Amino acid sequence: MGKASRRRRTTDDSGAPAKRQRSAAVPYVSRPFEGLPQETEWVAIREILPAATAAVTFASGKAPEGAENVTIATVLPMAWPALHRADGTVLIGTQSGSASGDPSRDLAAQILAGAAVEPGTAVQHVAAATGDTPRLQDLLDTSAPFEVVVHEGFEFWVDGQELDEEGQSSLDRANESVVPTKRMEALSSAYWVRIGDRTYIRLILPEDEDTATDALARLHAAGSSALGDGTRLLGAFRACGLLVPVFEVPADSDAADHEAGLGAFGERYAAALASTDALTAEERRARSGLLSRQVTLR
Repeated sequence: MGKASRRRRTTDDSGAPAKRQRSAAVPYVSRPFEGLPQETEWVAIREILPAATAAVTFASGKAPEGAENVTIATVLPMAWPALHRADGTVLIGTQSGSASGDPSRDLAAQILAGAAVEPGTAVQHVAAATGDTPRLQDLLDTSAPFEVVVHEGFEFWVDGQELDEEGQSSLDRANESVVPTKRMEALSSAYWVRIGDRTYIRLILPEDEDTATDALARLHAAGSSALGDGTRLLGAFRACGLLVPVFEVPADSDAADHEAGLGAFGERYAAALASTDALTAEERRARSGLLSRQVTLR
């Protein structure tokens, strides 16, 4: 075969320029975890929890070969996107960064990459997802629970494996960075956290962020947006298309001290959410104030 024949064709049979095969672009998704069970918990493990894990269940016939047991985690050593442990478990780091506008597709790409490497191997880089990459919603059983477990440290990285002195020292340093975090029981996806000498409760609301903001504005205008004496609503941030109110509570208080207040807030929020009345002038001002203090994570 001559050199001319081996060259890549630049025209088609009609003589027109040949079209290159291009992967479909990844469309931006404002709520990437919508449609998954416990959408708010997916947002929590990706955005606000320091050390947490949750096992996933694949839909029938959708488990990638070599990835029958997959655990979603917050972060992995060295911010690896995936780790295929020697025992066959694939760990996925949700906070290793997002390469596209759809974290669901990025995490699915990490699962596929973790499954493809040999057990005992870390994945240090994952090729960018494309529009042809499946999403989590394409792979997972959307009827199965997604139960997030909050850990005090990163011992789940090693899961009972023996560490040498250097490895233990590295794990200890990582554990020192973990801020104390506890799950609240009164409402779903509410977490108590102590950062330095201040203590907060973060609540991930499942409704569309505009709808949730309206309800929160009604409560704030009525002076009923706090969780009780000595607490206050600092504001809210947006994460993966959902609204996350942040309450400051007394620095020395524990999570259990605010369960009743959080439950009562949930009832007031539900009532505000159900209201069909137009926002009053005072409620619109409260809404503007909330929006002016909002930030968006990633």
